[in-house]
Amino acid sequence: MLIYIGSDHAGFELKGKLILFLEKLGHKVEDKGPLAYNQDDDYPDFIRPVAEAVASDPERSRGIVIGKSGQGEAMCANRVKGARAAVFYGGSLSNMILTREHNDANILSLGAGFVGEDMAMSAVKLWLETPFTNEERHVRRLKKLDI
Repeated sequence: MLIYIGSDHAGFELKGKLILFLEKLGHKVEDKGPLAYNQDDDYPDFIRPVAEAVASDPERSRGIVIGKSGQGEAMCANRVKGARAAVFYGGSLSNMILTREHNDANILSLGAGFVGEDMAMSAVKLWLETPFTNEERHVRRLKKLDI
């Protein structure tokens, strides 16, 4: 699968580690930036390109965006029609299953200020491995998001 990834300065270090992790899992990764650490960067500059890329090819790609809390990154991504970003900043990994099974989330927004490297990798792996159920009720609800 093609994974688009982007972050801001707060997620920059974790992004680099996740790129290596994703490649080891056999995924192709396209880094939408930043390509160098800059404490004054603005997350929309890197998150919107991830969301646009995923929304343009939702069958063959997913996105991972990373910031301090992941909240602003998800808000940015979710402004793109066809993007469905879910936030993870710790807690139960069962949320990763629900975001895929019920919501067909195609972007995972991670809060690097709250999730360590190991937890992030576990969440990403589970999220990528979990399929959408395609149950009628979930499909019906998703169709209402992009009206």
